[in-house]
Amino acid sequence: MSTKSSKKILSDRNKASEIVAGWKKAGNKVVFTNGCFDLIHAGHVEYLEKASEKGDKLIIGLNSDSSVRNIKGKERPIVNQYARAKVLAALGFVDMVVFFEEDTPLELIMSLKPTTLIKGADYNISNIVGADFVIENGGKVETIELVEGFSTTNIIEKIKRL
Repeated sequence: MSTKSSKKILSDRNKASEIVAGWKKAGNKVVFTNGCFDLIHAGHVEYLEKASEKGDKLIIGLNSDSSVRNIKGKERPIVNQYARAKVLAALGFVDMVVFFEEDTPLELIMSLKPTTLIKGADYNISNIVGADFVIENGGKVETIELVEGFSTTNIIEKIKRL
């Protein structure tokens, strides 16, 4: 049985692109952000909610388990990609979660062609993967302040000390 949130989770990039094209044709501003979102916490939720306010539809590019391992190390992710996607998709302001296997979301961004690309303010716009592509295609790139005091790495370290 398929739930409302599971219908928002896609691994088929072509299907995701078709849906996004339909949204854009209907006049929707499509916002894209990405991340590992391992051990989803209140900082993630606040960041994503702020991102959703930048447009009409919010897409999250979610690093697959193998992608997270390549970036964060062999002990990660703590939570598998399907469980991470399920939690993200259950957020009412999230419209789509799309997996990507690569270390960066560039190919996914090029496929989806979002109106707006969002990253945390710990990134400089000139260093954001896909920024040039989005800008060249008439979109915009913005950063959002991160919520202090929340970090998956810090949560993991705290648990290890117990």
